[in-house]
Amino acid sequence: MSLDQYVTLGNSGLRVSPFCLGAMTFGEDWGWGSSAADSDAIMARFMERGGNFIDTANVYTKGHSEKIIGDFVGRDRSRRDRVVIATKFFGNLYPGDPNAGGAGRKNIVAACEQSLRRLQTDYIDLYWMHAWDRFTPIDETMRALDDLVAAGKVRYIGFSDTPAWQVAQAQTLASLRGRARLIALQIEYSLLERTVEGELIPMALELGLGVTPWSPLRGGALSGKYTRQNAGTVTADRGERVTTALGDKAYAIIDELIRIAAEHATTPAAVALAWVQSRPGVASTIIGARRLEQLDQNLAALAVTLSPEDVAALDKLSKPMLGFPMQFMSVATMFSHSGATVNGEKSIVWPLAPASDAERY
Repeated sequence: MSLDQYVTLGNSGLRVSPFCLGAMTFGEDWGWGSSAADSDAIMARFMERGGNFIDTANVYTKGHSEKIIGDFVGRDRSRRDRVVIATKFFGNLYPGDPNAGGAGRKNIVAACEQSLRRLQTDYIDLYWMHAWDRFTPIDETMRALDDLVAAGKVRYIGFSDTPAWQVAQAQTLASLRGRARLIALQIEYSLLERTVEGELIPMALELGLGVTPWSPLRGGALSGKYTRQNAGTVTADRGERVTTALGDKAYAIIDELIRIAAEHATTPAAVALAWVQSRPGVASTIIGARRLEQLDQNLAALAVTLSPEDVAALDKLSKPMLGFPMQFMSVATMFSHSGATVNGEKSIVWPLAPASDAERY
């Protein structure tokens, strides 16, 4: 696979590259990240390779990330038309103002106008709700987003970091009322975060949402930089985001990534990214880069094809404990199919089932 082998995002006609360029590191306003010049170089390289999907948010580096993207695409109309810009609302840039964040109509409209100004464009390709707002009725959020789509200021909408039941409710309301439907779901997903496979991934598959995983390397924990051998001696740039993820299970996964990477003549990070991108429902994985060489290293994952044995080994080591009822559902076919094979899935005979007609009442 290459960066210019595009996929449609969810149940839509929007074509995006299989990797999305995450722009949370654009700008040094948080004390780390890329300068504006370095960010420009990263975007230019990404587009030269065929990438067309860039993801940011109104609050990334205090709004500077959007401004950097706007300066880059705003100078060239053909460049703006070619790129798919995704940004988010929800985060508050005005401390003390309760209506400057969240998913209420007042903030959605204001945040959209501010993002359009910083991005130097008259439309946003994909507008995400950054997280679930439990203080706002979901119908209010969906109606406000539908109005923005109708006004031509937003092309498509999606949700990030939201419980499956709330996403399902929003999608159902939109369908019933003939409003703009969600096309994508942005969630954390990696070999160190697979609990999304309980409800969020199955929901996305059922409702036609393209999944765009964020933090596929868990902040760099799966980059290969942190190993069992150097445990506790290498400083993590992302602090607790990385250190809290490192333990016996993580090191077992990292050991396997290193082994597989050696067989494929690539890096552990490329293997970890290839694993995420191959998961059911995943459309475009969000990758970050502070330097050009990091971008090139991440893009190398597109050339990695994992064998079934590679995938099975990583799946086994990273298998998550899912919340109820998903763990229970894994044995449900035992007493629903009781030994029969359905859709290619074999079941075992339920030991409590009647063994003969004489035992049935």
